[in-house]
Amino acid sequence: MTDFTADMATRMRELLTRFRLPTVTAEVVRRLDDAGHHDALPTLLEVFEAEADERAQRRTERLLKMSRLPAGKTLETLERGRVPRPVIAKLDELSTGEFLERADNVLCFGLPGRGKTHAAAALGHALVQRGHPVLFTPTFRLVQELLAAKRDLTLPRALQRLDAFELLILDDIGYVQQSAEEVEVLFTLMAERYERRSLLITSNQV
Repeated sequence: MTDFTADMATRMRELLTRFRLPTVTAEVVRRLDDAGHHDALPTLLEVFEAEADERAQRRTERLLKMSRLPAGKTLETLERGRVPRPVIAKLDELSTGEFLERADNVLCFGLPGRGKTHAAAALGHALVQRGHPVLFTPTFRLVQELLAAKRDLTLPRALQRLDAFELLILDDIGYVQQSAEEVEVLFTLMAERYERRSLLITSNQV
């Protein structure tokens, strides 16, 4: 292979596998090389890389639209001078997304106006950029949606839809009235996700 290394061939096969093109994956490099068209392979790889970038961008845009994250509340716009250094360090650590693989949960407590919602939303934005499905919602709103689903006998379906999100951000859990029905659906949601999917919960009540 002239000007087309084994690493480049491996990269091309990785991309084509990601594109779910098994026949092209198995045949394209060999056939072009056998036909004497190996000089076209670097250009072809460039095209596949561009396709991968375009797909990633479209996926990010789709995930961002689904996330309901507040616009503009990102790590870049977070006033880091107002946030304790250990919290900033933890946010940077969490933004890698490794905690999602372990289905760890995150609890964020503090007085009103201390930036809890911004920090949670900023983490959500960072994770979406890495390709992770995230949903941000005020807790009271989600509880009302789950109560409506329970009344309509569609609660299992509603929980299944939420299961598509690797991280569910429940903002201001302290504002839930905590009636028996509200506690029940909230507990059901948490039990369904326990050790399988991550939750991030903010509250101004310790």
